[in-house]
Amino acid sequence: MQVKELGHLVLYVRDLATSVHFYRDVLGWRPILDGTLGPNPMPVAAFNAPGGRTHHELLLIEVGRDAAALPPGRRVGMYHFGLKVGTSDDELREALATLRANDVTVLGASDHGMTHSLYIADPDGNEIELYIDVPGVDWDDPALMAMEIKPLRL
Repeated sequence: MQVKELGHLVLYVRDLATSVHFYRDVLGWRPILDGTLGPNPMPVAAFNAPGGRTHHELLLIEVGRDAAALPPGRRVGMYHFGLKVGTSDDELREALATLRANDVTVLGASDHGMTHSLYIADPDGNEIELYIDVPGVDWDDPALMAMEIKPLRL
């Protein structure tokens, strides 16, 4: 067996309407199914990135406001997931402006040499890396993964 690509991501969320707003209106995901609409809403929402690569790329499942929070600090499980938001620092600056306009806290900003990244959290505390690939990087260079991470200045 060989994995061909990452297909989709499924997240449990406390409040579907809050998370739909965040992923649709702040991050720009295209809704396919919005379980907050209609007389008998289902507690799920599905999205694609604007390219519409597959049936869905993100699925949110509401589990209720009393669901346990992610534990802070080092733990087993997902650290973050990355979303490519463009190919230039100008596009990353546009993303930063959108985050600021929507009162989203930036947790960090890193220059990885091969990528430039902003780190944020969704309404349930799932960490997200918003990044651009640095133009001209040789992705076959094995030294890429050993590069020093530096603070990113946009």
